[in-house]
Amino acid sequence: MPVKQPAPGDLDPIERASRDELQSLQLQRLQHTLQQAYAHVPHYRRAFDAAGVHPSDCQSLADLAKFPFTTKKDLRDHYPFGMFAVPREQVVRVHASSGTTGKPTVVGYTKQDIDTWADLVARSIRAAGGRPGDIVHVAYGYGLFTGGLGAHYGGERLGCTVIPMSGGNTEKQVQLITDFRPDIIMVTPSYMQVIVEEMQRQGLDPRASSLKVGIFGAEPWTEAMRHDIEVRAGLDAVDIYGLSEVMGPGVASECIETKDGPVIWEDHFYPEIIDPETGAVLPDGEEGELVFTTLTKEALPVIRYRTRDLTRLLPPTARSMRRMGKIVGRSDDMLIIRGVNVFPTQIEELVLRHGALSGQYQLVVTRSGALDEMQVLVELLPQHSEAERDAIAQQLQHGIKTYIGVSTTVSVGAPDSIERTLVGKARRVIDKRPK
Repeated sequence: MPVKQPAPGDLDPIERASRDELQSLQLQRLQHTLQQAYAHVPHYRRAFDAAGVHPSDCQSLADLAKFPFTTKKDLRDHYPFGMFAVPREQVVRVHASSGTTGKPTVVGYTKQDIDTWADLVARSIRAAGGRPGDIVHVAYGYGLFTGGLGAHYGGERLGCTVIPMSGGNTEKQVQLITDFRPDIIMVTPSYMQVIVEEMQRQGLDPRASSLKVGIFGAEPWTEAMRHDIEVRAGLDAVDIYGLSEVMGPGVASECIETKDGPVIWEDHFYPEIIDPETGAVLPDGEEGELVFTTLTKEALPVIRYRTRDLTRLLPPTARSMRRMGKIVGRSDDMLIIRGVNVFPTQIEELVLRHGALSGQYQLVVTRSGALDEMQVLVELLPQHSEAERDAIAQQLQHGIKTYIGVSTTVSVGAPDSIERTLVGKARRVIDKRPK
């Protein structure tokens, strides 16, 4: 399908700035952020003092490596409002993570933070090919999760017509896509697969829908899933990246003309890649853990926040800012099965590569004695017969052993046998091992 190329006037000047101009702005904003964090957040004052550093020690971008990291535990330890750098009365909105593994991480926004967030999501939608007047169907969840409202405000800021559908109620999703004829959908990639399946169940051709662009985020997804969605839905699938602790969606976003990794909006977020074991900063191009320092946030500045996402920094292409590679996994989501490191996205690649399987899968991890075991649950596409199950299971089992190096058992279920996540992220791993 034809790709919308941005006119020079569509871009913010900073998206075309030289590296020197960008780094000058980053240093100025970084120094201010460090000063604000030290002056107004007791945790950062204690952490900086313990590390023997002061905001005045930051005379270059490289000096940021002297400062301590921030982790999700730090945010939880100061629940709910202990990390805010402004009086609570100046916080106009609060979001929070799901808190499935403990207390939620709470993030706050001043009015200026909300404006900045809307501007950056608008920039992201524009990078994905969206233009004023487009209809944007938002199927991210609304509420404490940042996805729905982040996408919503960004769409409005760009001048789009926003359909605030939220997640779930898949039949209604399909009805509104059919009736309202949106140009863009913003949703998790796993739920987009569910919407495509519902269209097919209703006898509709997903490729004939009005959707031209899907802006997918909130969970790691692979190039194989991009290809699967683009072929089945007949649209351009573009990656958007964000996390609530840093802002929400719109920290980085792919450009539709290249689709070569999300561009990090470096005028607002300074990225580093570190060795997840040692914390040492790695050069661009090397794979490691992504770390962010916010440069313009008022209510909740974060210094060297460890995202746990594993990726690498890539040189600029469509914009003057660096890109991030596809997330290969999370350092805290990595499974170690009999000494082999396994990421769910590795399994996803192999599942989607097999033409007889849907894109849905789950990994069930158990322990027998001292040994970990992994069962891979997948499901047939409707056009394939149950007689093929054993052969498909053996093929996938062989592929996992060959390409990943771990022995598994594979169970091939009937179509729709794997649970669908209608709101939020797909549940890919069920870990039944004793804690």
